[in-house]
Amino acid sequence: MELSKDTILFLGTGGARFTVAKQLLATGGAWMNLGGTQILLDPGPGSLVYAIKHNCEPPKLSAIILSHKHLDHSVDINVMIEAMTDGGWKPRGSLFAPADAFDNGAVIFPYLKGYPQKVELLEEGKQYSVGDVKFTTPVRHIHQVETYGFVFQTAGHKFSWITDTKYFDSLAGHYKAEFVIINVLSLEKRIPVDHLSLPEAELIIKEIKPKMVVLTHFGLTMWPVKPWEIEEKVSDETGVRVIAARDGMVLDLDMVNKT
Repeated sequence: MELSKDTILFLGTGGARFTVAKQLLATGGAWMNLGGTQILLDPGPGSLVYAIKHNCEPPKLSAIILSHKHLDHSVDINVMIEAMTDGGWKPRGSLFAPADAFDNGAVIFPYLKGYPQKVELLEEGKQYSVGDVKFTTPVRHIHQVETYGFVFQTAGHKFSWITDTKYFDSLAGHYKAEFVIINVLSLEKRIPVDHLSLPEAELIIKEIKPKMVVLTHFGLTMWPVKPWEIEEKVSDETGVRVIAARDGMVLDLDMVNKT
């Protein structure tokens, strides 16, 4: 499959330990092609296999971005760093990750840090660039480990990705964009789990009022209700077009402007 300009390929839509262990949904992260700049976000278990299955070419990656070091986001990060750099023989690309992904309890092997051409630590309120793509990490999330979401800016689009976090009042204000992706783990609010539930996602959608929203990163309570079957209900309740991502789905960002 040849990815066109400004697309997002969902290499997986599952999240959290039980969905990962059972592989009820794939957990490979997302492969973004933004104006020809190819970026891999959160390469969880199976990322390399799913990428090859969908005819993605790791040596063409410009960057790998890790939102946080939990295993459902990071298991394949080392093999993807090697794949991006031809096993280290061709240092290239950029690696972006929080500091604790390299510290005690690190998930990125020390010997791999020299393989990418550039390694940058993610920090709250900072801006980064990969080719012509810019992105910010507007706020540190409330999660068990250091975690960030992203606001991406391309030549034609601005979109945000709200990764794993406990809901907090100012969250939505950091991610205003025409198109928003939200990690939604559970059907109902679960205490003390630091992940978003569907009702909390609806609050975020109503506050941001984007043109379109994609829900992903589903846990065990979301998967049985078939998220793709509740799209219309959430769209009606929020007044925003809402899509539940499917494994292997390719989203063309130009379709956002057509909603």
